[in-house]
Amino acid sequence: MSYDFNDAQAQRMPSGELIPDGTFAKIRMTIRPGGVNGSVPMDAGLLKAASESDAKMLDCEFTVVEGPFVRRKFWQNFTVAGGKLDDKGQSIAWNISKGSFRAMVDSALGLSPKDMSDAAKAKRVLQGLKQLDGITFVARIMVEPPSDPRYHDQNRLANVVLPDEPQYALVMKGETVEPEPINAKPRKPATAGAGQNAPAWATDTAPAQAPQQASSVPWNQQGTAQPQPAAQQPTPPAASATGPAWLNT
Repeated sequence: MSYDFNDAQAQRMPSGELIPDGTFAKIRMTIRPGGVNGSVPMDAGLLKAASESDAKMLDCEFTVVEGPFVRRKFWQNFTVAGGKLDDKGQSIAWNISKGSFRAMVDSALGLSPKDMSDAAKAKRVLQGLKQLDGITFVARIMVEPPSDPRYHDQNRLANVVLPDEPQYALVMKGETVEPEPINAKPRKPATAGAGQNAPAWATDTAPAQAPQQASSVPWNQQGTAQPQPAAQQPTPPAASATGPAWLNT
């Protein structure tokens, strides 16, 4: 058996340039299920297993919902279990991801990170990681060089922008905010003799970009609703089996 590539279609070129380093934008996060069960029934099949460790991750797709880069996408994994442990036996990467998820909730709902009232705490309670699917928040986007020079630069989430930061209100009003670039590390040079045992393309393991999954829980479904300041929000009921009030279900 042989494969004849002479009649193959022309290769697909990149869909567009990267979002500029340090760009502020409103984005929506969609979780791409990886077939691995989480710790609660709601998260059945939601997680993705790491290829080189015991870590379990959320495979997330981010879409810009408005502004000059509307509909542009990028992808990122967040470890939610496993990996390296701290001196208390807790996953170091999960604690980092947990901080990012809390910031997403605060940004999506216009909550001050300093607000520790009972009402604010209730809004930060999730019945499962699945409830993060579709969350819309303000973010700063970075350009990350690859550790392997065979791969291309990629957009990543630099940080979630919180309501007490000056860029938050401007982005929520639909105004263009001047980018604040990240001081990313320079690209590592290719080493001599790399790929002697196999051609570079034969060992390329960059993850494929899967199509966007449908969101089962809408957060600001059109990506345009402006969260109200915490002081103006009605006190929500405590989290229940059907999920916290901010899910808009």
